[in-house]
Amino acid sequence: MHFWLTTLVIAITILLWASARLPEYLTALLFFAAATLLNIAPTSTIFSGFASSAFWLVLSGFVLGAAIRKVGLAQRWANYLVVPFSQSWPRMVVGTLVLTYLLALVMPSNMGRIALLMPVVLALGERAGIKAGSRGNIGLALAVGLGTFQLSASILPANVPNLVLSGAAENAYQIHLQWLPWWLLHMPVVGIGKGMILAAAILFLFRAQPQPVRHRDQLEPLSRSEWRLMGLLAITLLLWMTDSLHGLPAAWIGLAAACICLLPRIGFLSSDDFASGVNFRTCIYIAGILGVATVVVDSGLGRLIADLLLSLLPLQDHASFGNFAVLNSLVSLLNFVLTANGVPAMVTPIAQELATASGFSLMSVVMMQVFAYATPLLPYQASPVVVAMGLGNVPAKAGLQLCVLVFIFSVLLLLPLDYLWFRLLGYA
Repeated sequence: MHFWLTTLVIAITILLWASARLPEYLTALLFFAAATLLNIAPTSTIFSGFASSAFWLVLSGFVLGAAIRKVGLAQRWANYLVVPFSQSWPRMVVGTLVLTYLLALVMPSNMGRIALLMPVVLALGERAGIKAGSRGNIGLALAVGLGTFQLSASILPANVPNLVLSGAAENAYQIHLQWLPWWLLHMPVVGIGKGMILAAAILFLFRAQPQPVRHRDQLEPLSRSEWRLMGLLAITLLLWMTDSLHGLPAAWIGLAAACICLLPRIGFLSSDDFASGVNFRTCIYIAGILGVATVVVDSGLGRLIADLLLSLLPLQDHASFGNFAVLNSLVSLLNFVLTANGVPAMVTPIAQELATASGFSLMSVVMMQVFAYATPLLPYQASPVVVAMGLGNVPAKAGLQLCVLVFIFSVLLLLPLDYLWFRLLGYA
């Protein structure tokens, strides 16, 4: 009975998120209420999202983004980019996606990159005549969100699911994944190919006509507040980039930077700025997503679903594109329940069984997860996309449209290319 109650609560929560019948934060609150009243899991598991690094990265990201806007740095950085970017709408979209990828090479936190880029890109759009709330404004916000999450999956330390996969592979099989082999395997399809499809989908769904800017504005010299915030951001960025050396998690670095931004006299934001600049609805939603994923794993529901799907999968006894597509489908299906952060934690421990059943090598099965979890069908499956939608005030319908369109064309066009690239590099 207890197991079926857990299944029912999880199923209703996911259905409400997928259908967008209620606001996302309200669905998360309903999950917390139902899960605690029905006692389907310990409260430490249900509310584990609030203790996760992802939650605090989201919160600190909102604070840093608000500070960047408040002191005028967003407008200043946008002023440097507006001349080359504003000459056409395709150039603005592609330029934004390239920015998300270049920043991913040096900054490991999805949430941090979104917090840094979102105010800059939206200010750049406004400078070129793309008003807040317009289709173009929504397209730019989604370019930051989906570009940051999807394209960065081709860079090992730049994406939380990648790190989960890496850790799970090391714990289960003593496989130590390395930066360069990962990048060579995933960059052509997940990086370049996905970037081209994402750009085309944004240009198709969100039409805009930026007003070409020929000359940069003559701005006042950098203020004392701008210098101080740039120094804080530089230190934060340096600590994020060198996390493998000092061992400090990106979330706690971001939280410390956010606290400095909020300190009286030293910081940049007042209490009112904090209340208006932090989207607490998105924070609650993120905590809900992470809590659902933890309940699914700890209750055994995820393992049951994986075993059931494994018994039903039409796998052949030799490596083939059909098996490749089936295994990607398995990860995509689990993504509905576990979300992108939870999928590699569940799939990697059963990778050996999947490899034996499909004829692929263990390494191939471990690595082919990346394409699937980097291609969410619905926004809630990727928490950074949700954060970007919150920061950019993107309507749920617009995020859903783009995710579905990118998913369809990724499966039709990129999945066969991914298989061919795996074979070329000897993974299939």
